[in-house]
Amino acid sequence: MRWLLRFFIARCKPKTLLALENVCLRQQLSVLIRKQKYPRMLNRDRRFWILILRWFPKWKECLVIVKPETVLRWHQRGWRAYWRWKSIRGKHPGRKRIPLEVRQLIRRMAQENPLWGQIRIMAELLKLGFVVSPRTVAKYMRRPYSGSPSPHWRDFLKQHARDIWACDFLCVRTLMFQTLYVFFLIHHATREIVHSSVTQHPTARWTGQQIVNACYDTDPPRYLIHDRDSIYGYEFSRKVCALGIQEIRTPVRAPKANAIAERFIGTLRRECLDHMFIFNERHLQRILDQFVAYYNYHRPHRSLHQQPPCPASLSHPVLTTGPPGEIIAEPILGGLHHVYKRAA
Repeated sequence: MRWLLRFFIARCKPKTLLALENVCLRQQLSVLIRKQKYPRMLNRDRRFWILILRWFPKWKECLVIVKPETVLRWHQRGWRAYWRWKSIRGKHPGRKRIPLEVRQLIRRMAQENPLWGQIRIMAELLKLGFVVSPRTVAKYMRRPYSGSPSPHWRDFLKQHARDIWACDFLCVRTLMFQTLYVFFLIHHATREIVHSSVTQHPTARWTGQQIVNACYDTDPPRYLIHDRDSIYGYEFSRKVCALGIQEIRTPVRAPKANAIAERFIGTLRRECLDHMFIFNERHLQRILDQFVAYYNYHRPHRSLHQQPPCPASLSHPVLTTGPPGEIIAEPILGGLHHVYKRAA
């Protein structure tokens, strides 16, 4: 009965629909009989089903080898490719650049009128017959007026290394899960730890006082690099400015801009704090003082040609032959590190 019902339905269908069904089935049969391990639809097969989708309403009933959603996805991709091709045909993509004289005029107006903003410059250009958006004006106002790029951050650090200190905080957990904060100052040129201190409740006033304490017996630097933490507040800035130091704040979420301080934090954790239990603030301060002394006077640095930041004035000659003599090991931090010296 089912086959008879299909026979009568097919007899009642127009010949055009029967021909389209036959074409759809033959097309899928041609895909299946190809000499391939798995049937694969080519671009011409996809174009065929995209056209059938438009002219044959019952195309889903004839589709067997792929899902109808796949054909619809091909149709969407085809329309996107067509309109993309049509939009860029014979045209240059992107917004048309403004003439060179207008760009030079924007820079000239910004240089001659430092109080003017982008809206004011746009209005002046409009009076001269140049239609420019405010964002375009702001884009060319930010560029250096001399035409040469500004020096990079790395060049600034190399040129002013002797006049730069950097500071930062790190958190330390005690044995009783108490949070302590370590503040330190490091000199860029010599990698010397100028000052270090520990507190449980850091404030802007306390941090500014640490800068004053560090400059008590030495000349203050010209620049001080730190991040944008709220701990460097008004009281901190007031004391730093009183010493004649210029603050340089690193960009947001850019620890590489203060890389020397960040590397010391990693060294302190790997070579000291990760191997010890901290009991309280006094204990941490004592450990920090011992490690800073070892770091400044004995620990070699690659950037300093394997020399410590503050090398000793007495140096021993390099022995190529003969016995080296008696070597004395002085333990540091309970034997965590050792300092080796020749016996007198």
